[in-house]
Amino acid sequence: MSPESEADLPADATADALPGTLPEALYTELVAFRRDLHMHPELGNQEFRTTAAIKERLEKAGLAPRVLSAGTGLVCDIGGDPGGGGPAVLALRADIDALPIPDTKSESPYRSTVPDRAHACGHDVHTTVVLGAGLVLADLHRQGLLPRPVRLIFQPAEEVLPGGAAEAIKSGALEGVGRIVAVHCDPRVDAGRIGLRQGPITSACDRLEVLLDGPGGHTARPHLTTDLVTAAARVVTDVPALVGRRVDTRAGLAVTWGRIESGHAPNVVPQHAELAGTVRCLDIHAWRTAPDIVVAAIDEVANLHKAKSEINYVRGVPPVVNEPVVTELLRDAMTARRGAASVEGTEQSLGGEDFSWYLEHVPGAMARLGVRTPGERTVRDLHQGDFDADESAIRVGVELFTAAALLHPTR
Repeated sequence: MSPESEADLPADATADALPGTLPEALYTELVAFRRDLHMHPELGNQEFRTTAAIKERLEKAGLAPRVLSAGTGLVCDIGGDPGGGGPAVLALRADIDALPIPDTKSESPYRSTVPDRAHACGHDVHTTVVLGAGLVLADLHRQGLLPRPVRLIFQPAEEVLPGGAAEAIKSGALEGVGRIVAVHCDPRVDAGRIGLRQGPITSACDRLEVLLDGPGGHTARPHLTTDLVTAAARVVTDVPALVGRRVDTRAGLAVTWGRIESGHAPNVVPQHAELAGTVRCLDIHAWRTAPDIVVAAIDEVANLHKAKSEINYVRGVPPVVNEPVVTELLRDAMTARRGAASVEGTEQSLGGEDFSWYLEHVPGAMARLGVRTPGERTVRDLHQGDFDADESAIRVGVELFTAAALLHPTR
């Protein structure tokens, strides 16, 4: 445990025996709550049922949640006066939206009831963990055992670029917040454990759309046309290579295409082509220059093949960069609850996460929450229809967040 955290422990608590354990009855309720969310997934900015369910449960606990200005998502303060100059608020953040993919877990009693919608990224788990932590911390506050204020942030639209975090921030979600923490489900980590890393833990992620146009014609006379199929193919193959040579290779700037469309007949050179993909980057400084580099490379290749290009570069999210002190706060919290062996190192992912927008304003850290049943060999990756989580991870997440709130330094 860091000296800073140890000095700020509540007077009646030690690292070996923190208050705020999760009662079995509440754990059972939280599992049912998570399953209800899983059965009723809602896409970004449409999470009205989810928002109402969270709000109802927090109000039942005597709390006063505030729905965000967009109409979905909410924040809820526990203890203290965030604007009164008291101790800095620790924020616990969850994302509440689902993905537009079908749930393929045909044997699951709690599979999605909404066609082509699924909680395939674990946001239902994140939401339940923050809700559970909030309920435990509210009880501690009533007992006079919560030394510092906590804010619960239930954020909509994480899966919608550039992410709902920006709107939550505009709605005042970070007012009075000194530090912020979050978890993300990881099917590569066993339930009962978390993965931690100081520094960047995710990558930046932007969206790219390219339209190519030119005079078409007969495939017998391609020299009289702008051969858009060839031009599109060269953009697909050449641009990633060009981009990779224009930044330090350690920045991990990568263009990957997910869609290419052009033409309708085998003997007609088309007049229009469309490409779409993502731009990912491991380094935040290289990410800030990525639009200029990528757009210039596309224009160069398109011009070489006499194709007119229209580029829509949609800024997504920067990398999540874990601040060292807050990362160690999570390590201390997990160690206090489950021992040092429950924390493992983790690699930087190429996935994007809009939690990064909060870190542009306040220091914070994200942990990877293990959701794989120990000993299980079936790989259920994120963003796949058969994704599911070992629900014991809910207990682990609640323990992590409640301990972090108790160990959180005053300043």
